[in-house]
Amino acid sequence: MGEIIEVFKTIGNYFQYSFVVYALVVGIFIALCSSLLGVTLVLKRFSYIGDGLSHSAFGALAVATVLKLSNNMYFVLPVTVLFAVLLLCKKQSSVVKGDAAVGMISVGSLAFGYLFLNIFAPPTNLSGDVCTTLFGSTSILTLTKGEVILSVILSVIVILFYAVFYNRIFAITFDEGFARACGTNTRLYNFLMAVIVAVIIVLAMNLVGSLLISALVIFPAISAMLLFKSFKSVTIFAAVFSVVCTLIGILIAIVAGTPVGSTIVMADVIVFAACRIINSYRRHRVLK
Repeated sequence: MGEIIEVFKTIGNYFQYSFVVYALVVGIFIALCSSLLGVTLVLKRFSYIGDGLSHSAFGALAVATVLKLSNNMYFVLPVTVLFAVLLLCKKQSSVVKGDAAVGMISVGSLAFGYLFLNIFAPPTNLSGDVCTTLFGSTSILTLTKGEVILSVILSVIVILFYAVFYNRIFAITFDEGFARACGTNTRLYNFLMAVIVAVIIVLAMNLVGSLLISALVIFPAISAMLLFKSFKSVTIFAAVFSVVCTLIGILIAIVAGTPVGSTIVMADVIVFAACRIINSYRRHRVLK
């Protein structure tokens, strides 16, 4: 018992440092936004889009690094938005279907980014730089006040968009054809969704890295679907699930010195496993 109290005291002491507060604030907002959009993406069978867009962002980041841009965000974000629009707004009659298009962009962008860095900007520790970009690093713990403000503003825009257009998002998620027949401009909302998804992917790269972003999209949504049936309940639980796991992951990473992104994802995995057990227990009781 004394050891547990000591751990909480240690965690409490960390809150006096601004970098910890910044990391928690940004982490909460990113987790909330990714979980809200994650429910829609999973139901539309675009859950893997997080990987595709994060790898596109990695390719853009490689170019920005070679060009030595002072702020990578101004180059990476537009490129990622472009790829998001291409993936989410393409016609159903396209030769390359959704999953294949995501896979092509994902692998192609990742290969291009790494090759570009090797050819034009080989640093002394290229493998280390690439590894931290792909799997996350301590960048979430070194955020400046300006970066925190930008992240919060973009996150608030995403949350407001989701809240204001909740009914239309619900409609195009479950039956886009019916929504179009009812007069909803589905192309416009798909475009807006693509832009919003791209924004979240770029923000989340600082939190968990390129290769782990899909975890923030998939795990909360799937875990919520195991326990709840209605779209509203799934959305609310996914948001709570994601925020709690992110907070736990960041705090454990700070105290134990583990990688932030990997720790958050492991917290997601553990809670998902718990939800799976609860779901199995419920089904077993019903069968009895």
